[in-house]
Amino acid sequence: MPKFVPEFQGNLRKHMLMVPECIKECSGIRIFGKRIKSIVFTTDVSIIRNINADAVIAVYPFTPQPIITQSIMSVADIPVFCGVGGGLTTGKRVVNLALHAEFQGAIGVVLNAPTPDKTIKQVYESIDIPIVITVVSERDDIAARLKAGAGILNISAAGKTVEIVRKVRQEFPEVAIIATGGPSEESIKATIEAGANAITWTPPTNGELFKGIMDRYRQGLPRED
Repeated sequence: MPKFVPEFQGNLRKHMLMVPECIKECSGIRIFGKRIKSIVFTTDVSIIRNINADAVIAVYPFTPQPIITQSIMSVADIPVFCGVGGGLTTGKRVVNLALHAEFQGAIGVVLNAPTPDKTIKQVYESIDIPIVITVVSERDDIAARLKAGAGILNISAAGKTVEIVRKVRQEFPEVAIIATGGPSEESIKATIEAGANAITWTPPTNGELFKGIMDRYRQGLPRED
């Protein structure tokens, strides 16, 4: 018999974003007792406060700055994986950023794909939260990444994501894998079936969300329930 789950929503917050339902089919990753299946890819604090994802992965295409991490952590009501560099930002600075993220309450730190194994090891020796290393190609040396201290793989390889997830799962049956789910429920399910434990989902932008709302307002109509 299916379990009945009571649900409560306020009138003002019922318009929140919902991650695709099929993400619930993956196993999840348990970190410090919290089971994480759906991870929203955003640094937008308004989206972070209005989504039902299990966690946030906050990475962005600029040099990581503690004030950005602090801002996200101050508003998030769900666990946050914080980007701490590893590409343009390297060495001791990455270690310091990782320490700051841990002190602010991050559940894990995310290192970019070009991060040297030496830097992964330095971060591993300095913090007590999981290191997530981004994987973008089948040429990445996964064994070396894991040996250096990476605990979770973040596979983000565009059209090759499913293929790489399947390959990594065959070679490393027990490794924790986060992967991008793609644009549709079909692509998300394929990623899960390939072996992903958790799925990152990119939400619509504020501009995209506003378009439908503003179109109705211009017609003198109320916002849809």
